[in-house]
Amino acid sequence: MELWHGLLLITSIHLLAAASPGPDFILVSQQTLTNGKRAGLLCSVGIALGLSIHILYSAFGLAAVIANSSSLLWVIKILGGGYLIYLGWQGLKAKASSTHNVTTAVVTTKSAKKMIGIGFLCNALNPKAPIYFVSLFTLVLSAEMPIQQIAIYGVWIMMLQFGWFAFIVMLLSRPTINQKFKQCGHWIDRVLGGAMVALGLKLLLTRQ
Repeated sequence: MELWHGLLLITSIHLLAAASPGPDFILVSQQTLTNGKRAGLLCSVGIALGLSIHILYSAFGLAAVIANSSSLLWVIKILGGGYLIYLGWQGLKAKASSTHNVTTAVVTTKSAKKMIGIGFLCNALNPKAPIYFVSLFTLVLSAEMPIQQIAIYGVWIMMLQFGWFAFIVMLLSRPTINQKFKQCGHWIDRVLGGAMVALGLKLLLTRQ
């Protein structure tokens, strides 16, 4: 497959996948509304970096092994579901605070590595990723494809992921939109936290 043909195919498929609501979307929205634009962008960076894990094992053919191994998939489910429940529990504990803006300034300044790490783990521990990536790479990869072309595809997927969530962050950071969310911020945290817990429980309870 020609490079540009593969890039076009990957772009059309992955943008649809990134836009679908899921743990990454909920996490970025929650962090942006709670801790501001910088936190949301840092989480987006972490999510994009988390994709590198899936891209690497997919390029080397391990995605098919993981997707068809019930024991490996179950381990990933336990880790991923547990982490989502942990993140959701943090949101469920949110309380209204008149000093929200001051707290946000401290968190976003001192927790860059933590924000990136949260995004990275949220994506890297997604148990649905192996099945998705083995399907995606099956469409574009071939045995004779040079490693440089595979690398370009991988970097492009990460850029698409970051670009989409950066757009979401900028949208939620607009003063008119953000101010409306801030008025009921702790309730939004709880709703998003509940959604995250529900996703985590669904992963743990769904048998495949």
